[in-house]
Amino acid sequence: MITSNLSDKQRSQQSAPPKNAVPGLHAQQQADNTDLDPASDTETDQEQEALYEKKIYVIDGGQQPLRIDKWMQARIEYATRNKIQKGIDAGFLTVNGKQVKSNYKVRPGDEIVWLHYTNPEYSEIKPEPLPLDIVYEDDTVMVINKAPNMVVHPGVGNYTGTLLNGVAYHLLAQNPDISDETLPRFGLVHRIDKNTTGLIVLAKTAEAASHLAKQFFEHTVTRKYVAVVWGDVKEDEGTINAHIARHERFRKMFTTYPDGDKGKHAITHYKVLQRLNYVSVVECTLETGRTHQIRVHMKSIGHTLFNDHEYGGDRILKGTVYTKYKQFVDNCFSICPRCALHAKTLGFVHPKTGERLFFDSPLPEDISGLIDKWTRYIQHRPLEDE
Repeated sequence: MITSNLSDKQRSQQSAPPKNAVPGLHAQQQADNTDLDPASDTETDQEQEALYEKKIYVIDGGQQPLRIDKWMQARIEYATRNKIQKGIDAGFLTVNGKQVKSNYKVRPGDEIVWLHYTNPEYSEIKPEPLPLDIVYEDDTVMVINKAPNMVVHPGVGNYTGTLLNGVAYHLLAQNPDISDETLPRFGLVHRIDKNTTGLIVLAKTAEAASHLAKQFFEHTVTRKYVAVVWGDVKEDEGTINAHIARHERFRKMFTTYPDGDKGKHAITHYKVLQRLNYVSVVECTLETGRTHQIRVHMKSIGHTLFNDHEYGGDRILKGTVYTKYKQFVDNCFSICPRCALHAKTLGFVHPKTGERLFFDSPLPEDISGLIDKWTRYIQHRPLEDE
């Protein structure tokens, strides 16, 4: 087991690549068992973890023997046979639970599972020399500690300056032959929100991308976040089990459906780390990875994340109405001018060695400064009623 603890930020900036990337494979969207809502792929709506979808086919009884690559090509939009073969070789496709070669011939009753990249809005990734806080890197994977106010990948309104633009630049400097075709989306397998800081893992080979994508899909990746939320959380720890779907009125927001009549299954485990009377510091462990999951789940139990403007956390939700208190909270908003959420811990199985890796990153200065300010505040003032 390898455990890495970040102590000081070490930023990496590499030499320029010889050329831009080319568009990668786009597979058809599928309705069932998908983790990505395509409508959520906007500037501030990127809290969805998984970026791969699973499509399941069952060969009917009348099917004549046919090479699997040809059979798949007829069913995946915009895909060439060469790209299908590369996906099969990398392990993105299984037949009856096992990997096969491109010349395998489908038979009646075969169950084909195809794990493919979702069809995002962007089509090209322009490499850019951006600072990257690389926590760990080998020839297979790379773990980055993402800064705040950085979108993970290009999309509407954010075609440049994203984490993936910097990753493409970094990887092309190491290997000029790599492209978006040989390594779909330059190894991106999950994402975190623009204003969320913390750890994200990327693959450096197609085989590694396949391996990591399966781990995210099977929910075996360890993901722990630290958040500052409004109010004194009643229980020391607990589990929120409520479906999440887009809000019916406010389409940029999501909400919970505890009865499970809408949305997607979502589970968040939380534990209180520190009680500061007016706010609480909590650790949230994701069992699933839905859009805005932590933000929506914590709001559903009455504890909106601090300074989360989309969900009402950018106003006083606990405390008095006195001017001095309002000034203090405004100062807190200035210290942490974003949603107080940090992806602190990340654990996964290394695609090549099979070793379980764990990485931990310290709280960024804005969140640690916010906690310190609240800690000093309550030391000198008793809890006042609203």
